[in-house]
Order: sequence, then structure tokens, then C-alpha cells
Amino acid sequence: MHQRIDSHQHFWKFDPIKDAWIDESMLKLRKDFLPADLLPLLNDNQFSGCVAVQSVQTAGETEFLLNLATKHSFIKGVVGWVNLLDENICERLEYLSNQKKLKGFRHIIQGEPDGFMLREDFRSGISALKEYNYTYDILIYHRQLREAIKLVRHFPNQPFVINHIAKPDLKMGNIATWKENIKELAQAKNVLCKVSGMVTEAHWNTWTADDLKPCLDVVFENFTADRIMFGSDWPVCNLAANYARVIQTIHDYIAQLSEKEQEQVWFKNAEAFYNLDL
Repeated sequence: MHQRIDSHQHFWKFDPIKDAWIDESMLKLRKDFLPADLLPLLNDNQFSGCVAVQSVQTAGETEFLLNLATKHSFIKGVVGWVNLLDENICERLEYLSNQKKLKGFRHIIQGEPDGFMLREDFRSGISALKEYNYTYDILIYHRQLREAIKLVRHFPNQPFVINHIAKPDLKMGNIATWKENIKELAQAKNVLCKVSGMVTEAHWNTWTADDLKPCLDVVFENFTADRIMFGSDWPVCNLAANYARVIQTIHDYIAQLSEKEQEQVWFKNAEAFYNLDL
């Protein structure tokens, strides 16, 4: 294996107001997680770099991550937040466009009401991204997949990536509808998929690799190794696993693939999608 990129992880200086999503059920996450905490994990698992993804919806979050990326060369890219509903979105993107490590944006759509992705102002924001070669990370629950399918069809030239395989119901194992929708979504060739965030959708304390396999089978069958990238979702993954176990689970699953396909999943797809300077 030549190198690996973790395409999805987070940093924060914990603040109970700013990080209100980290509730009492997530005590392990209620502290700071910074580059010095991640670097040994990357090194131990043969990763050469990562992509830092926003976790709160403020302009300050984007600045915070870009500041870390400036100081730490192993942070190869940042997926920030910008207010896509802002009528002055183009001016905002123009302002940000000189930030070399800013690769794209994400909005926490999983917390939005139904119909959010199809709002005119949101789609207007999405339409502004392509001019600046920005990607868009889609963070949704499985019940929002129908909407995501409509969104990506509306923007066939915009690069999208689904986070956390669209959060199927791994606890109940009820994945039939999710499977049909993933199959349909994958027909849009401008959409990639991150195998990330799965362990926290399963039973935190009792999940096994066998619990994840049916979903991984669906994702690899439909997106194929050409359009899949690995992400740890660290430190959120700590709720249900440790970093090494998340990597080992995917490592074992993709052992069936060719070396070229494994390289695509571990780093080549992330490198191309986010235009990373490796």
C-alpha cells in the first residue's frame, strides 16, 4: 500500500454551547480533539494525511479548520461551512477562493426539515460552487435519500459525495428501502460515497464487521471502487470503536479487491475528488 488518506474527520475545541450536538450520551466527545491527537493515529495506521470536515455551521468553523491546515501539513484539505442560502454567496465564495486548502463545503442537512435540499435558495447556493471548483458533502439520514437523488440530478456537473453511506438503519438492520435508493443515487456519476460513520449507526457496544457487511456490499456493488473513499469519522467513531478498529474493518472488507481498487478507496479517489496536493 503506497499511502492512505482519511477523507473524513473532525477537530474541535469543545464548547458546550457551540458543540451542543455533543450531548450527554456522548461523554467521550466532550473534550478537545486537535491535530496533535490525530497525528499519532495517522502514523500508526500508515496514513499520510486527512481531510478535516466541519461540525458546526459558522464561518468561524471554516476559519478554525483552515488555520489548523496552515499549521499542519498532514491536513491536506478542508470541507468547511458557508451559508449557501445567502443571496451574496458568490461574493463569499470569491472571498474564500484564495484559500488553497479549502476544497468544498457541507451543511448538516440531517438536522433540516424535509424539502430543504430542494429549496430554491439552497439550490442557488449549490449552483455557485462549480465556478470555484468546490465539492459538496451530502450529510443526510437514509429517509432523505429521495431528496438527495433529485438534488444531484439537478446538478449533473457538480461533484458530490455522500457522507456515512447516508446513515442506514444499522441498529434495526432494516435496509431494504435504503438499498433501493442507494442503487438509484449511484446511477448519478457525479456522486461518490464515503465509507465512514457506519459504526456509530450500529449498536455502539456490540456491533461486529458482519453487521456492516450487508451495507458495504450494497455500496461497493453500486458505486464500485471507482467512486468510494475511506473516512474514519474520527473522533465521533470513538463512541463505538477506536481508530484502528475502524480501519481494520474496511481493510478486511476490501482485501477481496485488486490492489489498484484498494488504492482507489484508500487515497486515489479522495485525492482526485478534493484535488489534494499529496
